Amino acid sequence: MTVLDPSPDERSSVMAGSKLAGRVALVTGGTRGIGAAICRSLASQGASVAAGYSGNTQRAEEFLKQFEADFGGESRATLHQGNVSHPEDCRRTVEEVLDQHGRLDILVNNAGITIDKMAMQMSVEDWNTVLAVNLSGSFYMAQPALEHMVERGTGRIVFVSSVIGETGNIGQANYAASKAGMLGLTKTLAKEAAFILKKNGKLDEDSIGITVNTVTPGFVATEMVEKMPEKVLARVTAQIPVNRLCRPEEIARVVHFLAADSSAYITGQVWGVNGGMDM
Repeated sequence: MTVLDPSPDERSSVMAGSKLAGRVALVTGGTRGIGAAICRSLASQGASVAAGYSGNTQRAEEFLKQFEADFGGESRATLHQGNVSHPEDCRRTVEEVLDQHGRLDILVNNAGITIDKMAMQMSVEDWNTVLAVNLSGSFYMAQPALEHMVERGTGRIVFVSSVIGETGNIGQANYAASKAGMLGLTKTLAKEAAFILKKNGKLDEDSIGITVNTVTPGFVATEMVEKMPEKVLARVTAQIPVNRLCRPEEIARVVHFLAADSSAYITGQVWGVNGGMDM
């Protein structure tokens, strides 16, 4: 499934609120699947959106065209191409967003890949490639974003991990390790951001501060899951207590909640949106 052609539920959410009015959000992997739904959800609350993508320029332009048709001039959107596994691309992308939007309030690290094989058949390249994108890429994006946020004294970072990072899964040693690593990264960056703001005298009772949190989706109805064999997908669905796949917009709602000013007391936390798979 794809969210480039939004569902009626998503269309009804266009400009549904103003929790993020005036804010600028950078979403990696933001032109399809969960990332596209997150962009739309943030925009529905008034945020301007910078959508990152890796290689499919035609797909990215289609996303932007649909986005602009739905939101018009109410929520500005830009596209930014780069590979999150390359630190220089990540720093350049953050600089582009700052140049084009003037600020960066929200970073959503959503870009991710899978190369599934049993551990004994997994090559070093298979391992390193997934870790480089999913885990190292999250750090490479967060570092320059945090520099800007610390200087301003405010910001929101949300990592999109996976329930697989909490439970493990056969054939996904690299993916599970990369997503589990994001949990430790989240808690460490949350502590460091609060420590630095306090040290610099930028934390008080009225401060919205800098928060870092993680969302852990279960199996979501996106193109990545759609590629699974029908029998495998049926077995997966049967293991989900609510007996269905997650919808991308259900992840996106949690992200825009965590991005709001009113969520300033939530940091270093892991938010499961997985239909009960981790119970």
